[in-house]
Amino acid sequence: MDINVAEITKALRRQIEGFEQSVDVAEVGTVVSVGDGIARLHGLEKVMAGELLDLPHGVTGLVLNLEEDSVGAVLFGEVSLIKEGDQARRTRKIASVPVGPGMVGRVVDALGSPVDGKGPIESRELAPVERIAPGVTDRQPVKEPLQTGIKAIDAMIPIGRGQRELIIGDRSTGKTAIAVDTIINQKGTGVICVYVAIGQKKSTISQVVKTLEENGALGHTIIVQASASEPAPLQYLAPYSGCAMGDYFQFHGADGKPASKTNPGGHVLCIYDDLSKQAAAYREISLLLRRPPGREAYPGDVFYLHSRLLERASKLNDDLGGGSLTALPVIETQAGDISTYIPTNVISITDGQIFLESDLFYAGQRPAINVGISVSRVGGSAQVRCMRTVSGTLRLDLAQYRELAAFSQFGSDLDKATQSQLNRGKRLTEVLKQNVFVPMDVALQVASVFSGTKGFLDDLRVEAVLPFEKTLHRYLSSEREALLAEVRTAKKMTKEIEDGLAAAVSEAKKLYLADNPSAKV
Repeated sequence: MDINVAEITKALRRQIEGFEQSVDVAEVGTVVSVGDGIARLHGLEKVMAGELLDLPHGVTGLVLNLEEDSVGAVLFGEVSLIKEGDQARRTRKIASVPVGPGMVGRVVDALGSPVDGKGPIESRELAPVERIAPGVTDRQPVKEPLQTGIKAIDAMIPIGRGQRELIIGDRSTGKTAIAVDTIINQKGTGVICVYVAIGQKKSTISQVVKTLEENGALGHTIIVQASASEPAPLQYLAPYSGCAMGDYFQFHGADGKPASKTNPGGHVLCIYDDLSKQAAAYREISLLLRRPPGREAYPGDVFYLHSRLLERASKLNDDLGGGSLTALPVIETQAGDISTYIPTNVISITDGQIFLESDLFYAGQRPAINVGISVSRVGGSAQVRCMRTVSGTLRLDLAQYRELAAFSQFGSDLDKATQSQLNRGKRLTEVLKQNVFVPMDVALQVASVFSGTKGFLDDLRVEAVLPFEKTLHRYLSSEREALLAEVRTAKKMTKEIEDGLAAAVSEAKKLYLADNPSAKV
């Protein structure tokens, strides 16, 4: 057999030319100990706080503790498969979630993966879950109203776009109902809503999804769920993930490009339901990471946990597109005590609170808002002007009524002025009642409050107030549409509008009493 040197040389040269020297460089650490969803790793000297790690079996780690000789990370996925000695690789990526229009109308988990069975999400962009809140110079004062559709709130505790308003109260007092009503009321306004469910039962979350779907509100809503059955790290992360999804719309125009003076940013409403469960999840993680416990066993930075989330709510200046992100955090109290650690923290971070009381709820006053300690510190300047005028005395009237009602229990001989004040208070309390999931147009709210504060309800029986209100709304919607439009847009309550409202209420009252003569006192 002849050996052809030229052919051998050619083959060798071809092999050498095709050889590529590639070195796989990866920073790798070793799992020193693992348990309770927490891993301690050695050998990742350059890892960043908040960075994601790749572990075997598709498990992801999130770095939270950077110590002198080890790293503490929380694990997502099949944690039971990770054992001592396993390798962990750096990804050089900070925890991020998918964002964009493709997320709207979907139910996702805290990592942005769909859980609603509607297939994959069309989203090419990722955004870090944590971001520094806009600075003072990037903002402008809150000046546009965010209508909840709830009379008691829009009249006395108005919320503006870019505000942070706390919803606080005991279990089962209607906190989630207020949040869901507000989402339903944003239909057709262009506001994108993000509802973050933290530590709730999956059945409760699916009920919220069903309610939104039935009311045609799921089309403008993103639902982020971290249910009670999910590990603490996901419950801790969920509010930040939801906020990142909302941030995208605030900082981008309708065309998907960064917002600017000529390309206005969107408006977003974020609801965190509820942050007391997030604080408990964070306490669990911190104690497992061996961070020192402080008051009520919470870690020392539990205030920062909520402040860095809620500070991201803002109304941007016109140069940045004028977009807004409004936050409605929910806090659950125990036996109405708002002076405990987490409630006082969140009260001091937010721009006001809506306090729901069990006693009022069980007495049939729904929404069960305690007007005395509920307040909105910045929303007044964003309130619809006509509403601001007609509801000016409402809070004072109700406060006086509550005081007189408590006093009158001990005495029967009341003078005429006191009796008339009590009668007015009963009717004002009645007119502020509202059924769940039926948000009301702001102009109709103005008419209802106007009829109460101006004494049109004083000669009606208390039980006839709400039926009369329905007649009033039907009459206004069919006969006085121009007046309603004027109420919505007017810069101030003019004499003409006031006279128009008085005439409309009087006419509706005549129609109602013609059909229900027994309704008169």
